[in-house]
Amino acid sequence: MSLEAFHAGLRADLQQMVADRLHADERPFPNEELVFAEWAMDHLEEVNICESPIICHWIGKIGNSSLRVSGYSLSSDATGLDLFVTSYFGSETITDLKDSDAVSTGAEGVRLLLTAAGGKLTSRIAPTHPIRELVETIVDRWPTLDRIRVFVLTDGRTKAKRFAPKEVRGKMISVEAMDIERLYRHLDGRPRDEIAVNLSAMLGRSLPCVYVPDAEADYDYVLVALPGVVLRELYVQYGTRLLEANVRTFLGSNKTTNKGIAQTLREEPEHFLAFNNGLVLVCDEAQFETSESGIGLSFMTGIQIVNGGQTTSSIYFTTREDRNVDLSHVMVPAKIIILKSDDEAARDTLISKVSKFANSQSAIKMSDLSANRPFHVQLEKLSEQTWCPDGATRWFYERAAGAYNVMLLKEGGTLAKRRKLQEMISTKRKLTKNDIAKYHEAWRGLPQQVGLAGEKNFKEFMDAIEEEPTIVPNPLSADWYRAMIAKVILFKAIQSLIKAQSVRKTFTQGWVNIATYVVSLVADRLGDTLDLQMIWQNQKISEEFAGLLLQWATLVNEKFADIGPRQQISEVAKREATWTKVKGAQFPSPDRTIPELCALPSERH
Repeated sequence: MSLEAFHAGLRADLQQMVADRLHADERPFPNEELVFAEWAMDHLEEVNICESPIICHWIGKIGNSSLRVSGYSLSSDATGLDLFVTSYFGSETITDLKDSDAVSTGAEGVRLLLTAAGGKLTSRIAPTHPIRELVETIVDRWPTLDRIRVFVLTDGRTKAKRFAPKEVRGKMISVEAMDIERLYRHLDGRPRDEIAVNLSAMLGRSLPCVYVPDAEADYDYVLVALPGVVLRELYVQYGTRLLEANVRTFLGSNKTTNKGIAQTLREEPEHFLAFNNGLVLVCDEAQFETSESGIGLSFMTGIQIVNGGQTTSSIYFTTREDRNVDLSHVMVPAKIIILKSDDEAARDTLISKVSKFANSQSAIKMSDLSANRPFHVQLEKLSEQTWCPDGATRWFYERAAGAYNVMLLKEGGTLAKRRKLQEMISTKRKLTKNDIAKYHEAWRGLPQQVGLAGEKNFKEFMDAIEEEPTIVPNPLSADWYRAMIAKVILFKAIQSLIKAQSVRKTFTQGWVNIATYVVSLVADRLGDTLDLQMIWQNQKISEEFAGLLLQWATLVNEKFADIGPRQQISEVAKREATWTKVKGAQFPSPDRTIPELCALPSERH
């Protein structure tokens, strides 16, 4: 598929999404720009450029200065903040966005950031406004933020993709254009292509290395000593995304190994190379330079650290906490695997195996290598084999990030074919790994855990499966799959009910959290009396059931207001005590008019 075809397909998708939302009477009032912004943010999360974006469209002015934001994302370690602003054309053909205009749009996001950090927005934003949480996040986290990026999301095409970072109030702020070309490359290639390092430019020289090419193998091999300053800069720029294939994230400076790393950095930096076990990296491409002293590594792209995440994180956090640590003499041994296969599945398998065996010196849970776990493989297979009752449509489980769009690219070569595919598998029926974790754990009665969102909830879900194998059957059955999709339909139905224009004055924020708590209540109070197979068969819930759920949602919303007055629902939802109080509250009882109920709860034996 060409860039032009991708653009046309995306525009058609956005128009369909707007039409679907209008039909469902959802708010905020949908228009293409807002829907595009939400689509782009979801996409960036899928390809691991950001973590769990929160949507909060807002445009305002302070004096003569314009401010705007479409959403934001705070990294899991709370040291990185991404802001998203939008420049949308909605044209039939690709429009060029001047770099100067992209920078101007990005500047509106930067001004919002700095205005909030200076405390000038807090009194201007209502406590329940969706942007209030962003403002409070900026104020609270400003002292510890090390990586701040402003993304200009656009369906236009820019010449430059990244602009010169600026230091403002002691913070380095970078502005990037996430334009139609960049979005297309993510879907047509590998998102990790975004992670690159030009060693020659960064250090003024290439790094001496041992290069072992192998024409018969699907990889080449390099041994090198990486300067500590390079690893720190990579972590500052890419954060935990640099470790996306690693089986562990930072375990904290109190761990024995990490204490030793920090101590060596402070007291014996020149011995770091001798004391440290080193890193294992994979990359998609490497370039070399030859000089009188031998061969040197000059450039890498598509980098992932698959072993050595604790070393890399410790270097970053130690230097952040102690500015006196000098990395100029720190060198880290590194083994680099250069991937050569054009088969993306084969590459991912090799990465997974390298990750598994490189980390075999310490205990690993198979849940850490999640995408290749039997649960996900079986779920993907069931989604491919199980058709909806109409025999013409099905749900799509995205075991690998971006798989849905790759499917559209490969099988939807023309606009007509793409539309046919989307009729069969609509975007509304696409489920990611994080989605399944959210819906499953809500039904399991853990709404406070689901409130952690994204990767945090997903990790808890995977750990639970590992520790308690009875949580899900093994192997997964078709009956389990249909019941799981029924729970998804239930969750989505509740969310749609509370986002309707008719109840906009009642539900002003926290729609996902309210839906999560209502699903947990349904599981707790109706449980085995609910006919999930009927919901699967109808692919929707009845009006009678919807009426009861709206009443419950209204009371949950009121309970949130009582528990945390003038607080963001997303924060209140994370507390253990919140679920205890909601669960103990009184809610209207169902009656026999609800067809999904096999029996009333009082009739259960």
